[in-house]
Amino acid sequence: MSHLSLIRPALVLAALGTAGLVAVAAPAATRPAEEAAQRPGAASGPAPATCPKAVPQDARCYTGADGAGAFYLIAIPKDWNRVLVMHAHGGPETGPPKLARSEEDLTRWAITVKAGYAWAGSTYRRGGYGVTMSAEDTERLRRIFVAHFGQPRRTLLHGQSYGGGVASKAADLYAPLGGLKSPYDGLVLTSGVLGGGNTAYDFRLDLRVVYQYVCRNHPLPSEPQYPLWQGLPLDSTLTRQQLAERVRDCTGVGLPAAQRTPEQAARLKTILTAVKIPERTLVAHLNWATWLFQDLTQKRLGGRNPFGNIGVRYDAPPGEAEALNAGVLRYAADPQAQGALAADSLPTGRTSLPTVTMHAIHDPTAFVELEDAYRRIRTAAGTEGNLVQTFADEREHSYLSDPEYPALFDALVAWIDRGEKPTPAGLAEACRRLEPRYGTAGKPGCHVQPDWRPQPVEARVPLR
Repeated sequence: MSHLSLIRPALVLAALGTAGLVAVAAPAATRPAEEAAQRPGAASGPAPATCPKAVPQDARCYTGADGAGAFYLIAIPKDWNRVLVMHAHGGPETGPPKLARSEEDLTRWAITVKAGYAWAGSTYRRGGYGVTMSAEDTERLRRIFVAHFGQPRRTLLHGQSYGGGVASKAADLYAPLGGLKSPYDGLVLTSGVLGGGNTAYDFRLDLRVVYQYVCRNHPLPSEPQYPLWQGLPLDSTLTRQQLAERVRDCTGVGLPAAQRTPEQAARLKTILTAVKIPERTLVAHLNWATWLFQDLTQKRLGGRNPFGNIGVRYDAPPGEAEALNAGVLRYAADPQAQGALAADSLPTGRTSLPTVTMHAIHDPTAFVELEDAYRRIRTAAGTEGNLVQTFADEREHSYLSDPEYPALFDALVAWIDRGEKPTPAGLAEACRRLEPRYGTAGKPGCHVQPDWRPQPVEARVPLR
């Protein structure tokens, strides 16, 4: 049975809605815009602000609070092409929203403004998990932009990482209705966490149970024991630094390979063989499976478990498989929690919006096989014809190369305006043409592999 066949029954539970994804008010912050946003109904701006240094000096930037708890940043280039790119950021972060998050995002995606597009990004109204909430906050900012700066000629919705899931969900929420068109003209999804939270996060439960079987230090035997799907008890004082130290003690991660003991090397091999993640993101994935799971299961789902591993068969080095699979902790998912998570995060794929995606082939965080899950969703919905997926021979998650972004935006606008559906080969060529303008001197900036396709998602995450 595939992961998608697991998810589809959960859609029957969509009537549960997202009531389990409880909103938590953010604590007061320090900046004037942030302080204003904490007052119910308060909103501020858009007020002129200094643009981040990476943004062209002749661009205009604005900040404000949206009245629901989120802060935002807007950048408009001097020679604006009248196309707005709404940016849905990654994460989710578990702390309170801060304007600095949007400043970091605009700095990272300053190429958007350099290429003539306006850019707008929301922090979202609170930290923690909430895909539908984040889509709503992004749409609220779009309306603020239109109210103050006028209706753009075109509006693109760009989702990066977790924001890819946000954007794909927004395509459902703001689909054309009756005689009304969608507020968005097209989607750009880059290295997206696609296919819904059920599919995207199952492997982190696998990581928790395998890591605990091997290392037995998260939690320590001397600490209160708890079901690992909870992430971490709410009253725990464990810090990220302390968890990293435990990982180093058990596996040697954080030490040069030559300084690891044979026992540490063997433990690390067992974990990475079973969970199929790279060593360099082991600690990061454990952090998400600790603090994000804490937020998701205890604050958003009322203490219910959306993840299960009953019947999962884990790979292992020779001679270890039987002991590993007999020894790992097993948990059954709560169908209501699965349904609530699916209702919040799983896109239906029923969108007429032209959609282009690009994913780093060696993405260590949102593995590239998630694109296969999303393609299946669009195929089942009968909208695969509006989807073009591309893949770049890159190894980082948080950012692709500079010329690849304007290549995607330009191709999507041409598709919307003139019906010229892009191809992976065409995107690769368009990117190469943009290299002299946006590439780094002496360093190739285009890594698109037109003929590459991902394996099924089951090749990465064991069946359940």
